[in-house]
Amino acid sequence: MSINITMPALSPTMEEGTLAKWLVKEGDTVKSGMIIAEIETDKATMEVEAVDEGKVGKLVVPAGTEGVKVNAVIAVLLEEGESAGDVKAPSAAPAKAEAAPAPKPASTSSAPAAPTPIAAAKPGPQAAVAVMDRPSGARIMASPLAKRIAANKGIDLKALKGSGPHGRIIRRDVENAKPGAAQPTHGGAPMTADGLILPQILDDRVYAPDTYDLKPLDGMRKTVAKRLTQSFMQVPHFPLNIDIQLNNLLESRAAINAAAPKDVKISVNDLLIKAAALALIDEPDCNASYTDKGIAFHKHANISVAVAVEGGLITPVIFKAEGKGLAEISEEMKDLALRARERKLKPQEYMGGTFSISNLGMFGIKSFASIINPPEGMILSVGAGEKRAVVDETGAIVARTVMSVTLTCDHRVIGGAEGAKWLAAFKRYVETPEAMLL
Repeated sequence: MSINITMPALSPTMEEGTLAKWLVKEGDTVKSGMIIAEIETDKATMEVEAVDEGKVGKLVVPAGTEGVKVNAVIAVLLEEGESAGDVKAPSAAPAKAEAAPAPKPASTSSAPAAPTPIAAAKPGPQAAVAVMDRPSGARIMASPLAKRIAANKGIDLKALKGSGPHGRIIRRDVENAKPGAAQPTHGGAPMTADGLILPQILDDRVYAPDTYDLKPLDGMRKTVAKRLTQSFMQVPHFPLNIDIQLNNLLESRAAINAAAPKDVKISVNDLLIKAAALALIDEPDCNASYTDKGIAFHKHANISVAVAVEGGLITPVIFKAEGKGLAEISEEMKDLALRARERKLKPQEYMGGTFSISNLGMFGIKSFASIINPPEGMILSVGAGEKRAVVDETGAIVARTVMSVTLTCDHRVIGGAEGAKWLAAFKRYVETPEAMLL
């Protein structure tokens, strides 16, 4: 009996992924543990191992297909004695890709459809293009691919008659149509092909097609946009700011690096990670996350560090940072940052943080505030260290290296007083770095 290979869930939150590359072809013999494909998730590219043995009878999902749902069949293995002709492989595209949803009243709004993998259409009889009258404001039934092609060719979907099930407009209907006038506007308000009025839209009525290049969203950008939008809308943020003098920290760093082995170089960011972890242990009420069942108070300081990568942002985690030395933090952070930029991190390496640090000081940013990374309760935004005039203990005006930091807090978990206490502890460790040794 043939064996189905399904799209694996490579992280607890994964719902779909991109089948980037097949490392086997139809007819190849597969053994358990053999690498057969590469899957792109929202954060990384990961290799997939075969669990069963057999011969590849059918690659159901082509390489490069985006939006493949978890548990969807992507390939079929043949057992001994079977041939490819004996197998009826399931379609690569979910049934909903061509099934016509029930008509809705014009006043009913709908959310944008999730991306769906669509297999290349087989050549068939050329359908005649006809004009079909629709009630004003009625929703147009068309597949997502047909809508994209229509938008690129400047075709008004309202002028087409669909040849798909229940009159749905599909790919060949749009490809056979001639480019027409731009889609009508309603009172100047842009509309989608479904007849939904949008307050803003990037189309020919806003920018001419030859004035910009459109780069499709990849999985990471979609996930970052979704998570941060939810965080900003659903989590009550509030910021706390403080200035911290860095002179002692910079002197200590120089002394540490002078005494360290040649392959060890401690950065300012490494020291800030350590200081943040110790401050969380000193102020355990701040090392917390909001859940519907209650407040989760974490036993260890797992520090997420924001790393900019092509197409988005990822936050690898230094676990139990409060108990690690600076050399260990430095080595671990370099390795995580390198593999993050190559999208080679495992899910367990960028999930499970209890607190985040985002440092834009190297870009000369003086001060900024970050959006909380759920389910963490706080995120620290670190600005550039710069020479400023300050008043010392004697009342004299002197030059000091100062950085501004902003602590963004989830008010469901952290109160103003708790956040202020954490900042005081963090400032103490940074301004007196020898305290980190105690």
